[in-house]
Amino acid sequence: MPPAPSHRILIVTDAWKPQVNGVVRTLTTVADELRAMGHVVEIIGPDRFRTMPCPTYPDIALSLLPRRRLVRMIEDFRPDALHIATEGPLGLAARSWAKRTGFAFTTAFHTRFAEYINARTRLPVRPIYAWMRRFHGASQGTMVATQSLRDELASRGFQNIRSWSRGVDLDLFKPFPREEWDLPRPIFIYVGRVAVEKNIGAFLDLDLPGSKVVVGGGPQLSSLRREYPNVTFTGPRHGEPLARAYAGADVFVFPSLTDTFGLVLLESLACGTPVAAFPVTGPKDVLADAEGKIGSVNADLRAAALDALTADRRACRVHAERYSWRACAETFLSHLVPLMG
Repeated sequence: MPPAPSHRILIVTDAWKPQVNGVVRTLTTVADELRAMGHVVEIIGPDRFRTMPCPTYPDIALSLLPRRRLVRMIEDFRPDALHIATEGPLGLAARSWAKRTGFAFTTAFHTRFAEYINARTRLPVRPIYAWMRRFHGASQGTMVATQSLRDELASRGFQNIRSWSRGVDLDLFKPFPREEWDLPRPIFIYVGRVAVEKNIGAFLDLDLPGSKVVVGGGPQLSSLRREYPNVTFTGPRHGEPLARAYAGADVFVFPSLTDTFGLVLLESLACGTPVAAFPVTGPKDVLADAEGKIGSVNADLRAAALDALTADRRACRVHAERYSWRACAETFLSHLVPLMG
């Protein structure tokens, strides 16, 4: 049987290295999987342009007037398919080029920008969602990570929504080795960006036995360290030290109300550590249909955290094994459209 034809796939994203987040991790890993499958993949991010720090979030770089250079890059690469991953300056410039030339493209809804902006500026979410609906409405398909998000966006008038789940590195994230922590047990851990939209205070304010640990960096790190001196803040961790941190905890507490998936949920489960979260998009999707108890979702986050202590760590690992990055890449590939429509 002859091999499947290879494709030249171009991904344009405003979220890119050195940022550490689920969007960057997803795009990086999916691109590697596609290349392993024989495709030629190019990712254009802000690292190729002059940038300015994003107001209220300086770790995010915004490309300045990228259109002319971006168009030259797209035309030089000659893609068979174009995917616009984000709604920032690069995404807008790529969308403008595609609309002007009549070329087809896909998009993805990775981030709840409306809620993130609301958390920082108190601007209402409704007009922001209206703008995002127009942005994605020009594409041939908008990829989303969970069924609950798909239902929500459909209720907001989004169309051509396509399901695109996520994966986890099962070789890196595993139950052993474990961080010992040398702290009173049980260990309740949060891993992720330390930023206001992650609602970390909802976790740190809980009256829980044992100890609380926060792994990650971000704009709120210094202020939370001052406000919660009894919490262990490790700063960012990557690779095996990150996996050991998950595996050495008793419960992973995920207080976010605005994530569209939460790759950290899969990483924790792959390490055998159960999840406690609010019953929102992401946790309620990832924890669904598990064989055995792998955590708890509850509007009372403290109750969820205590309940998750009785979960089956082996069942956590088994559930995570249902998610592979190869399957994620194959689904992504199946949703792409030819540039010429």
